[in-house]
Amino acid sequence: MTLSIRPLTPDDEPFLWEMLFQAIHVPDGHPPLSREVLNLPELARYVRGWGREGDCGFLAAAGKPIGEPVGAVWLRVLGGEDRGFGYVAEDTPELSIALLPEFRDRGIGTQLLSRLFAAPCGDTPVSLSVSTDNPAVRLYRRFGFEVVGESGDSLTMLRSANS
Repeated sequence: MTLSIRPLTPDDEPFLWEMLFQAIHVPDGHPPLSREVLNLPELARYVRGWGREGDCGFLAAAGKPIGEPVGAVWLRVLGGEDRGFGYVAEDTPELSIALLPEFRDRGIGTQLLSRLFAAPCGDTPVSLSVSTDNPAVRLYRRFGFEVVGESGDSLTMLRSANS
């Protein structure tokens, strides 16, 4: 499979909405969520108006010549009234990452995170929120994330700069 990774642009916001939906972990055996969940302000803040100052991320596309989007990773500072689920500090961006289901478990998430953390915007502390039973926890630990909080079935994880 040919894979290309490029920076996200404001034009990618429609695909980021799909990625936000895909990023919502639904445990095995549970029914899928309605897409209406994306209208909740606590979720919409991760994507709405993509391309504002401080937004940074990358899109993975598979196939030639141009490739179809298959996944994305992005950072957004969510402070003040817009605090996200993985909030740790006003100036710490939160990480979101997702892949279309048929492209998971192929190393694409690893490639996206590697690209992000090699970019200038990735050279900062980064936080995230993840369900305790989400297999991605192992991936985040490999990239230096450590648990700094727990609430119910969710973990808040933090990666120091230069981890």
